Amino acid sequence: MRVFLAVHLPKLPLEVFRPNWSSKPPHGSVVLEKDKVVIADSAARAAGVRPGMKRGGVLTLSPETEMHERDAGREDAAQREVGIALMRFAPEVTLLGEATVVVDVGASLRLFGGLLALCREARAVLATLGLSARISAAPTGQGAWLLAKYASGPGARRVLKLATLEERLSALPMLAVPEVRPFSDWFTGLGCETIADIRRLPRAGLQRRCGEHLLDSLDRAFGTAPELFDWLELPPTFSARIEMPDRLEDADGAVFGAHRLIVQLCGWLSAKQLAVTAIQLSLEHERGRNAIEPTVIDVALGEPTWREDHLVRLLKERLHRIELTAPVIALRLDASKVEAAAPASDTLFPEPGGSPEDHARLLELLAARLGEENVLRPAPTPDHRPEVANQWVPVSQKQKNIELPEGLPRPTWMLDKPVRLLIRQHRPFYGSPLRMVSPGERIEAGWYDGGLITRDYFVAQGDDQSCYWVYRERVSSRDAEEEPKWFLHGLFG
Repeated sequence: MRVFLAVHLPKLPLEVFRPNWSSKPPHGSVVLEKDKVVIADSAARAAGVRPGMKRGGVLTLSPETEMHERDAGREDAAQREVGIALMRFAPEVTLLGEATVVVDVGASLRLFGGLLALCREARAVLATLGLSARISAAPTGQGAWLLAKYASGPGARRVLKLATLEERLSALPMLAVPEVRPFSDWFTGLGCETIADIRRLPRAGLQRRCGEHLLDSLDRAFGTAPELFDWLELPPTFSARIEMPDRLEDADGAVFGAHRLIVQLCGWLSAKQLAVTAIQLSLEHERGRNAIEPTVIDVALGEPTWREDHLVRLLKERLHRIELTAPVIALRLDASKVEAAAPASDTLFPEPGGSPEDHARLLELLAARLGEENVLRPAPTPDHRPEVANQWVPVSQKQKNIELPEGLPRPTWMLDKPVRLLIRQHRPFYGSPLRMVSPGERIEAGWYDGGLITRDYFVAQGDDQSCYWVYRERVSSRDAEEEPKWFLHGLFG
């Protein structure tokens, strides 16, 4: 079953300049085309501004209303951004006229839990982009396009059967069909008002009078003719940029814009079946004569991911720690490293404490919040001396496979500097007398680099059953009469 999702953006000309999440001017905003108002927001309409009004009339009614010249290039770019973001639902996306995006979601309904759930997720994506939309669904793309623009009520815009679609489309006004508009006076003279009235006219006469495009458009909308779409093609690499509505003095204010870029990135990754392992966010500052180099935030991920929530959390934590040297005027996001996405495996009995991917995401979040230099992982070095073998490096560094000695106890916590122990009744003492519970391990190494050590290591246990890793310094034969020195070097968990 084919199901098309149509997303119509009725306020796109205005939201290109003022997305929903940006600060709204108190006296409203309007978009002008050929010196006439095309669209006005609620604040401007409250002041009496109406579509079709000229610039002078707007200045008379509300001099402080923001006025923007319509920019077709920016509107097309915003529509393309929406198309890329919606590719998370299906790769077949096409951009149609009058600010409408159509997605073939028939194969994705079960994956997203049905049509209603998919529509809710699509609306959430558009809200993140700062856009408002009318969403419809129908068995044909042209029919979904007409319902999104002209059907009244969410229930009337969701149709899954061709018979129901025919009923809903027939009730729409005839001017909803773009091919009808050049002949509107002729159809009005014939008494036509709805699409049903036009379809009752003789087809041969309609074709001679209006050409074949009108009948072809109606046939495609009603499902009696095949539909051919020019699907949106994606670039091989991802790089997206967004200009801020206002200058940002605080890096936290860039979270919303960064989220908008992440939504596009996730759509691109889903369509390409890729996962990202490194991203770069550039905070652009003043250009021109007083140009300032962008502030660059590099985020390296331990595990490939395409999850929007995880990427947003990482960038949010990094932005919280940034102090801006200058106001931000634009953001740019680049996918530095990508690789083929591996599908998640759902086991019958999941591991307690989360999967390895969950563990990797936790480490990435901690590194973004605390700084990479403050989140370390063990990186043992092939050396017999414990203080040399026990190394810790940032989690972002690649891990080498080191073979550790087998069958020998090693503590989970090594002291940076061994602590000398007291000797009572010829036994080492640490809170209580210690007794040895393991055979000795003799380590004699370091002669090759001037760091010679000669020690005998034991696992010792106190009266409270706590275990410690201690060693006794070996003494030479001439110092045999001296009491051996004992040191605490590690603690067992």
